[in-house]
Amino acid sequence: MNARSDLPQGTLDLLILKIVALGPVHGYAIAQRLQQVSRDVVQVPQGSLYPALHRLENRGLLAADWKDTESGREAKFYRLTRKGRKQLEAEAASWARLTEAVALILNLSGEGAQ
Repeated sequence: MNARSDLPQGTLDLLILKIVALGPVHGYAIAQRLQQVSRDVVQVPQGSLYPALHRLENRGLLAADWKDTESGREAKFYRLTRKGRKQLEAEAASWARLTEAVALILNLSGEGAQ
């Protein structure tokens, strides 16, 4: 059985914004952090991660600078913009409402809500 989970449309952007909100970080570290925090459930391939980062940067939600990594290699470090922080707050609130509603539905018994 595959323990990995496919992300619903739009969820990757929200997760990236949350990780970047914690402080400037490069793409590979974002993927590693998502995998680590989710206990290997969220595994984002480079072919999905980097287009999402570019999309968020083009929308003005992320800004980036080239800097040296811990290993001495140069990488693009992303940080949240003011617009990105507002977007994160709005999307996180929307996600919380949706997950509450889904939980209510999934907790239905044959006799109605528990």
